[in-house]
Amino acid sequence: MKLIIQIPCLNEREHLGETFADLPRRIPGVDEIEVLVVDDGSTDGTSDYAAELGVHHVVRFPVNRGLSAAFTAGMDASLRLGADLIVNTDADHQYAGDDIARLLEPILSGEADVVVGDRDPANLAHFSPPKRLLQAWGSRLVRAVSATRVADSTSGFRAYSRKAALSVFVHNRFTYTLETIIQAGRTGIATANVRVRTNEKTRESRLFSSIPQYLRRNGPVIFRSYGMYRPFQSFAYLALALLVVGLFGVGRFLYFYLVDPSYSGHTQSLVLGVGAVTLAFMVGVVALVGELIAANRRLVEEVLVHVRRLDADRGVEARARGAPVDGIRSTGAATWRRAEP
Repeated sequence: MKLIIQIPCLNEREHLGETFADLPRRIPGVDEIEVLVVDDGSTDGTSDYAAELGVHHVVRFPVNRGLSAAFTAGMDASLRLGADLIVNTDADHQYAGDDIARLLEPILSGEADVVVGDRDPANLAHFSPPKRLLQAWGSRLVRAVSATRVADSTSGFRAYSRKAALSVFVHNRFTYTLETIIQAGRTGIATANVRVRTNEKTRESRLFSSIPQYLRRNGPVIFRSYGMYRPFQSFAYLALALLVVGLFGVGRFLYFYLVDPSYSGHTQSLVLGVGAVTLAFMVGVVALVGELIAANRRLVEEVLVHVRRLDADRGVEARARGAPVDGIRSTGAATWRRAEP
């Protein structure tokens, strides 16, 4: 059983050493552990410093492509390096390394394929009251749209089985955290929560600079992700609301017309009603088309999973021959192996 711990980085030279030193070298149930750093266009020499520390593998982007791209590249690289288990953690040493073993327990026991570390945001000292409220509201919304019980939806400390990693697709450029939970819940991937510890805050978030910016960027991600995996429901609710408004308008006009046929008023209700019913029909057609497109997307994703599996197998074969894996710089550092009994 091989574990790869991936660490997306953007100018993290200052904190990477502490994060790396805190990673566990032995975990019960895991035979091999390797560390992968994904350098998202750093300008401070993060990649070279990672190699000096003894990180096993480095993937580097020449320019900054965003957290979602770094996360996805790390998952692909981990699969090609033969990972059976993948843990994603932050480079700023936000999470306690010892809790990686706790993250892996539900996967090793067969209870889940995705495990999210719960930081207990309501009690985090460095979270302001508005941010705690936002985290609680946002996580509640994500639980509703994803049909999961994930308590801390924005946590980047999470573990994946190989099966789940093969099925991860991220379509937005902002962050992977919310979309991957919605995807997991709506595609039937078993998820679990594990309470984890956090270390003292070392720097401000680089994803957003204010709460309004966070809402502006994450709100569309949630809506788009839900619409992608539940298109019919997304548009059907809107069509139903328009239909109710339309029938009310038409009904109001007919009521007054039957009461006094000689009075020609209330035509506004008729115009509004007919317009709303027409829009309801059009939105209903969009809902049906969206469901057909979603069915086609599911077929395409199944093909992509098979392609990704073949690509991962090729990477494993290349490693077995001692050949380099495309796009991955392996440093030659010794794998952390479980001690022989």
